[in-house]
Amino acid sequence: MADWDIRKLQILRTLRERGTVTATAEALRMTPSAVSQQLTNLARQLGVELLRAQGRRVRLTDAAHLVLRHADAVFERLEKADADLAAHLRGEAGEVRVGAFSTAVPALVVPAVTALRATHPDIAVRVREAEAQEAYELLAARDVDLALSLAAHAPTAADPRFTRVPLLADPLDVALPGDHPLAGAPGLRLADLATEPWIFGGSGPWSDITRGACEAAGFRPEQAHTAAGWTAILAMVGAGMGVALVPRTAAVPRDGVVMRELRADRPVRHVVAAVRRGAETGTAVGRVLEALRTAAAPHPAGPRAPSAPG
Repeated sequence: MADWDIRKLQILRTLRERGTVTATAEALRMTPSAVSQQLTNLARQLGVELLRAQGRRVRLTDAAHLVLRHADAVFERLEKADADLAAHLRGEAGEVRVGAFSTAVPALVVPAVTALRATHPDIAVRVREAEAQEAYELLAARDVDLALSLAAHAPTAADPRFTRVPLLADPLDVALPGDHPLAGAPGLRLADLATEPWIFGGSGPWSDITRGACEAAGFRPEQAHTAAGWTAILAMVGAGMGVALVPRTAAVPRDGVVMRELRADRPVRHVVAAVRRGAETGTAVGRVLEALRTAAAPHPAGPRAPSAPG
Protein backbone atom coordinates (compact mmCIF):
# COMPACT_ATOMS: atom_id res chain seq x y z
CA MET A 1 0.00 0.00 0.00
CA ALA A 2 1.23 3.51 -0.82
CA ASP A 3 2.39 5.74 2.02
CA TRP A 4 -0.29 8.46 2.13
CA ASP A 5 0.65 11.69 3.89
CA ILE A 6 -2.20 14.06 4.72
CA ARG A 7 0.01 17.14 5.02
CA LYS A 8 1.64 16.54 1.63
CA LEU A 9 -1.76 15.89 0.04
CA GLN A 10 -2.91 19.24 1.40
CA ILE A 11 0.05 20.92 -0.30
CA LEU A 12 -0.84 19.21 -3.59
CA ARG A 13 -4.47 20.37 -3.28
CA THR A 14 -3.34 23.93 -2.63
CA LEU A 15 -1.09 23.84 -5.67
CA ARG A 16 -4.07 22.78 -7.78
CA GLU A 17 -6.05 25.73 -6.40
CA ARG A 18 -3.28 28.38 -6.53
CA GLY A 19 -1.58 27.34 -9.72
CA THR A 20 2.05 28.05 -8.83
CA VAL A 21 4.56 26.86 -6.24
CA THR A 22 5.11 30.45 -5.09
CA ALA A 23 1.40 31.11 -4.52
CA THR A 24 1.09 27.76 -2.75
CA ALA A 25 4.01 28.62 -0.47
CA GLU A 26 2.42 31.98 0.40
CA ALA A 27 -0.95 30.39 1.16
CA LEU A 28 0.59 27.75 3.42
CA ARG A 29 3.24 30.03 4.94
CA MET A 30 6.06 27.91 3.61
CA THR A 31 9.04 28.60 1.41
CA PRO A 32 8.81 27.62 -2.28
CA SER A 33 11.71 25.21 -1.83
CA ALA A 34 9.90 23.51 1.07
CA VAL A 35 6.78 23.11 -1.08
CA SER A 36 8.81 21.58 -3.92
CA GLN A 37 10.61 19.24 -1.51
CA GLN A 38 7.38 18.02 0.09
CA LEU A 39 5.78 17.32 -3.28
CA THR A 40 8.89 15.49 -4.48
CA ASN A 41 8.76 13.33 -1.35
CA LEU A 42 5.05 12.63 -1.92
CA ALA A 43 5.70 11.53 -5.49
CA ARG A 44 8.42 9.20 -4.23
CA GLN A 45 6.13 7.77 -1.52
CA LEU A 46 3.32 7.12 -4.01
CA GLY A 47 5.60 5.91 -6.77
CA VAL A 48 4.10 8.18 -9.44
CA GLU A 49 5.00 11.43 -11.19
CA LEU A 50 2.85 14.26 -9.84
CA LEU A 51 4.28 17.39 -11.52
CA ARG A 52 5.75 18.30 -14.88
CA ALA A 53 7.57 21.51 -15.74
CA GLN A 54 5.74 23.79 -18.16
CA GLY A 55 7.92 26.82 -18.74
CA ARG A 56 8.27 28.63 -15.43
CA ARG A 57 5.23 26.89 -14.07
CA VAL A 58 4.36 23.31 -13.25
CA ARG A 59 1.29 21.33 -14.16
CA LEU A 60 -0.34 18.42 -12.42
CA THR A 61 -0.11 15.06 -14.14
CA ASP A 62 -3.07 12.76 -14.72
CA ALA A 63 -1.80 10.70 -11.79
CA ALA A 64 -1.89 13.80 -9.59
CA HIS A 65 -5.50 14.49 -10.56
CA LEU A 66 -6.41 10.88 -9.80
CA VAL A 67 -4.74 11.15 -6.38
CA LEU A 68 -6.58 14.39 -5.66
CA ARG A 69 -9.98 12.92 -6.52
CA HIS A 70 -9.46 10.43 -3.73
CA ALA A 71 -7.81 13.03 -1.50
CA ASP A 72 -10.86 15.30 -1.82
CA ALA A 73 -13.05 12.51 -0.45
CA VAL A 74 -10.57 11.93 2.37
CA PHE A 75 -10.49 15.61 3.30
CA GLU A 76 -14.30 15.75 3.23
CA ARG A 77 -14.40 12.90 5.74
CA LEU A 78 -11.75 14.59 7.87
CA GLU A 79 -13.75 17.83 7.90
CA LYS A 80 -16.78 15.84 9.02
CA ALA A 81 -14.65 14.15 11.67
CA ASP A 82 -13.46 17.55 12.91
CA ALA A 83 -17.04 18.79 13.11
CA ASP A 84 -18.24 15.65 14.88
CA LEU A 85 -15.35 15.78 17.33
CA ALA A 86 -16.03 19.44 18.08
CA ALA A 87 -19.70 18.61 18.65
CA HIS A 88 -18.70 15.77 20.94
CA LEU A 89 -16.45 18.06 22.96
CA ARG A 90 -19.28 20.60 23.24
CA GLY A 91 -21.61 17.86 24.45
CA GLU A 92 -23.73 17.97 21.30
CA ALA A 93 -22.98 14.47 20.03
CA GLY A 94 -22.16 11.04 21.36
CA GLU A 95 -23.77 8.00 22.91
CA VAL A 96 -24.96 7.97 26.51
CA ARG A 97 -26.00 4.74 28.23
CA VAL A 98 -28.59 5.26 30.95
CA GLY A 99 -29.46 2.74 33.65
CA ALA A 100 -32.82 3.53 35.25
CA PHE A 101 -35.36 1.86 37.52
CA SER A 102 -38.70 0.98 35.96
CA THR A 103 -40.95 3.93 36.80
CA ALA A 104 -38.20 6.43 36.01
CA VAL A 105 -38.14 5.30 32.39
CA PRO A 106 -41.59 6.64 31.34
CA ALA A 107 -41.63 9.42 33.92
CA LEU A 108 -38.20 10.98 33.31
CA VAL A 109 -36.05 9.20 30.73
CA VAL A 110 -38.56 9.16 27.86
CA PRO A 111 -39.41 12.89 28.18
CA ALA A 112 -35.70 13.72 28.38
CA VAL A 113 -34.89 11.66 25.27
CA THR A 114 -37.80 13.23 23.39
CA ALA A 115 -36.54 16.72 24.23
CA LEU A 116 -32.98 15.85 23.24
CA ARG A 117 -34.12 14.65 19.82
CA ALA A 118 -35.29 18.20 19.13
CA THR A 119 -32.32 20.06 20.63
CA HIS A 120 -29.39 17.65 20.24
CA PRO A 121 -30.31 15.04 17.62
CA ASP A 122 -26.74 13.71 17.47
CA ILE A 123 -26.87 12.49 21.06
CA ALA A 124 -27.94 8.84 21.13
CA VAL A 125 -29.39 7.61 24.43
CA ARG A 126 -29.46 3.89 25.14
CA VAL A 127 -31.68 2.87 28.06
CA ARG A 128 -31.19 -0.15 30.29
CA GLU A 129 -33.84 -0.90 32.90
CA ALA A 130 -32.26 -1.89 36.20
CA GLU A 131 -33.18 -2.12 39.86
CA ALA A 132 -32.17 0.83 41.99
CA GLN A 133 -29.07 -0.76 43.49
CA GLU A 134 -28.08 -2.47 40.23
CA ALA A 135 -28.00 0.86 38.40
CA TYR A 136 -25.05 1.98 40.54
CA GLU A 137 -23.27 -1.30 40.12
CA LEU A 138 -23.56 -0.85 36.36
CA LEU A 139 -22.27 2.73 36.68
CA ALA A 140 -19.27 1.66 38.74
CA ALA A 141 -18.52 -1.11 36.23
CA ARG A 142 -18.71 1.44 33.37
CA ASP A 143 -21.57 -0.49 31.77
CA VAL A 144 -23.72 2.66 31.86
CA ASP A 145 -22.77 6.34 31.87
CA LEU A 146 -25.63 7.64 33.99
CA ALA A 147 -27.72 5.94 36.68
CA LEU A 148 -31.20 6.86 37.93
CA SER A 149 -32.11 5.47 41.30
CA LEU A 150 -33.80 6.16 44.60
CA ALA A 151 -31.80 8.19 47.09
CA ALA A 152 -32.28 5.52 49.76
CA HIS A 153 -30.46 3.01 47.57
CA ALA A 154 -27.78 5.27 46.15
CA PRO A 155 -24.19 5.65 47.36
CA THR A 156 -23.67 8.49 49.78
CA ALA A 157 -22.83 11.98 48.53
CA ALA A 158 -19.37 11.48 50.02
CA ASP A 159 -18.59 8.59 47.63
CA PRO A 160 -15.67 9.95 45.57
CA ARG A 161 -16.58 7.82 42.54
CA PHE A 162 -19.84 9.58 41.72
CA THR A 163 -21.53 12.95 41.43
CA ARG A 164 -25.13 12.75 42.64
CA VAL A 165 -27.83 15.09 41.34
CA PRO A 166 -31.26 15.29 43.04
CA LEU A 167 -34.00 15.12 40.42
CA LEU A 168 -37.40 14.61 41.93
CA ALA A 169 -39.32 14.30 45.21
CA ASP A 170 -42.02 11.88 44.08
CA PRO A 171 -45.10 11.98 46.37
CA LEU A 172 -46.65 8.70 47.46
CA ASP A 173 -50.42 8.66 47.15
CA VAL A 174 -52.66 6.02 48.64
CA ALA A 175 -54.80 3.78 46.44
CA LEU A 176 -58.17 2.88 47.98
CA PRO A 177 -61.10 0.79 46.72
CA GLY A 178 -63.75 3.07 45.27
CA ASP A 179 -66.29 2.05 47.91
CA HIS A 180 -63.88 2.35 50.83
CA PRO A 181 -65.34 4.35 53.76
CA LEU A 182 -62.31 6.70 53.66
CA ALA A 183 -62.27 7.14 49.86
CA GLY A 184 -63.87 10.57 50.18
CA ALA A 185 -62.85 11.48 53.73
CA PRO A 186 -61.37 14.98 54.07
CA GLY A 187 -57.86 15.40 55.40
CA LEU A 188 -56.91 11.73 55.02
CA ARG A 189 -53.75 10.76 56.87
CA LEU A 190 -51.62 7.67 56.49
CA ALA A 191 -52.21 6.84 60.15
CA ASP A 192 -55.95 6.56 59.39
CA LEU A 193 -55.14 3.39 57.45
CA ALA A 194 -53.21 1.64 60.22
CA THR A 195 -55.69 -1.24 60.50
CA GLU A 196 -56.14 -1.79 56.76
CA PRO A 197 -54.80 -4.79 54.84
CA TRP A 198 -51.85 -3.61 52.74
CA ILE A 199 -50.56 -4.69 49.34
CA PHE A 200 -46.88 -4.28 48.43
CA GLY A 201 -43.85 -6.22 47.28
CA GLY A 202 -42.32 -8.94 49.37
CA SER A 203 -38.83 -7.45 49.25
CA GLY A 204 -36.78 -4.80 47.55
CA PRO A 205 -36.99 -1.01 47.39
CA TRP A 206 -40.74 -0.69 47.27
CA SER A 207 -41.28 -2.97 50.25
CA ASP A 208 -38.77 -0.89 52.22
CA ILE A 209 -40.41 2.37 51.18
CA THR A 210 -43.93 1.22 52.11
CA ARG A 211 -42.85 -0.16 55.45
CA GLY A 212 -40.75 2.92 56.20
CA ALA A 213 -43.57 5.35 55.37
CA CYS A 214 -46.09 3.48 57.50
CA GLU A 215 -43.70 3.14 60.43
CA ALA A 216 -42.96 6.88 60.22
CA ALA A 217 -46.74 7.41 60.54
CA GLY A 218 -46.75 5.30 63.70
CA PHE A 219 -47.78 1.81 62.64
CA ARG A 220 -46.50 -1.39 61.09
CA PRO A 221 -48.52 -2.33 57.95
CA GLU A 222 -50.20 -5.71 57.79
CA GLN A 223 -49.12 -7.20 54.48
CA ALA A 224 -52.23 -8.98 53.25
CA HIS A 225 -51.01 -9.56 49.68
CA THR A 226 -47.70 -9.49 47.82
CA ALA A 227 -47.39 -8.28 44.23
CA ALA A 228 -44.49 -7.34 41.97
CA GLY A 229 -46.17 -4.87 39.58
CA TRP A 230 -48.48 -1.87 39.72
CA THR A 231 -51.04 -3.49 37.42
CA ALA A 232 -51.49 -6.39 39.87
CA ILE A 233 -51.43 -4.11 42.92
CA LEU A 234 -54.10 -1.77 41.56
CA ALA A 235 -56.23 -4.68 40.36
CA MET A 236 -56.29 -6.04 43.91
CA VAL A 237 -57.07 -2.60 45.33
CA GLY A 238 -59.96 -2.26 42.87
CA ALA A 239 -61.26 -5.63 44.00
CA GLY A 240 -61.37 -4.43 47.62
CA MET A 241 -58.52 -6.67 48.76
CA GLY A 242 -56.51 -3.92 50.43
CA VAL A 243 -54.87 -0.53 50.10
CA ALA A 244 -51.47 0.47 48.72
CA LEU A 245 -49.04 3.33 48.48
CA VAL A 246 -48.35 4.27 44.87
CA PRO A 247 -45.75 6.77 43.59
CA ARG A 248 -47.41 9.55 41.66
CA THR A 249 -45.15 8.84 38.69
CA ALA A 250 -46.52 5.28 38.56
CA ALA A 251 -50.23 5.98 39.11
CA VAL A 252 -52.68 5.10 36.34
CA PRO A 253 -56.48 5.59 36.34
CA ARG A 254 -58.34 2.38 37.04
CA ASP A 255 -62.02 1.66 37.54
CA GLY A 256 -62.83 0.95 41.16
CA VAL A 257 -59.66 2.65 42.49
CA VAL A 258 -59.50 6.08 44.13
CA MET A 259 -56.12 7.80 44.44
CA ARG A 260 -55.92 10.06 47.50
CA GLU A 261 -53.22 12.59 48.22
CA LEU A 262 -51.86 12.50 51.77
CA ARG A 263 -51.41 16.14 52.65
CA ALA A 264 -50.65 16.20 56.37
CA ASP A 265 -47.94 13.50 56.52
CA ARG A 266 -47.24 13.04 52.83
CA PRO A 267 -44.48 10.48 52.26
CA VAL A 268 -42.16 10.95 49.30
CA ARG A 269 -39.44 9.01 47.57
CA HIS A 270 -36.43 10.92 46.30
CA VAL A 271 -35.15 10.17 42.80
CA VAL A 272 -31.52 10.96 42.09
CA ALA A 273 -29.18 10.67 39.12
CA ALA A 274 -25.50 9.89 39.31
CA VAL A 275 -22.57 9.96 36.93
CA ARG A 276 -18.95 9.08 37.40
CA ARG A 277 -17.31 12.11 38.97
CA GLY A 278 -16.13 14.60 36.38
CA ALA A 279 -18.42 13.38 33.60
CA GLU A 280 -21.23 15.81 34.36
CA THR A 281 -19.89 18.89 32.56
CA GLY A 282 -19.09 19.65 28.94
CA THR A 283 -20.08 16.26 27.50
CA ALA A 284 -23.06 14.47 26.06
CA VAL A 285 -23.60 13.00 29.54
CA GLY A 286 -24.04 16.53 30.84
CA ARG A 287 -26.65 17.24 28.17
CA VAL A 288 -28.64 14.16 29.16
CA LEU A 289 -28.39 15.12 32.81
CA GLU A 290 -29.66 18.59 31.97
CA ALA A 291 -32.58 17.12 30.03
CA LEU A 292 -33.46 14.89 32.99
CA ARG A 293 -33.46 17.91 35.30
CA THR A 294 -35.82 19.70 32.93
CA ALA A 295 -38.10 16.66 32.71
CA ALA A 296 -38.21 16.43 36.50
CA ALA A 297 -38.70 20.13 37.26
CA PRO A 298 -42.27 20.63 36.01
CA HIS A 299 -43.18 17.01 36.67
CA PRO A 300 -46.95 16.60 36.40
CA ALA A 301 -49.12 14.95 39.01
CA GLY A 302 -51.05 13.06 36.34
CA PRO A 303 -51.09 9.31 35.90
CA ARG A 304 -48.34 7.28 34.35
CA ALA A 305 -48.33 3.84 32.82
CA PRO A 306 -48.02 1.04 35.38
CA SER A 307 -44.83 -0.90 35.71
CA ALA A 308 -42.91 -2.96 38.21
CA PRO A 309 -42.40 -1.21 41.56
CA GLY A 310 -39.05 0.50 41.68
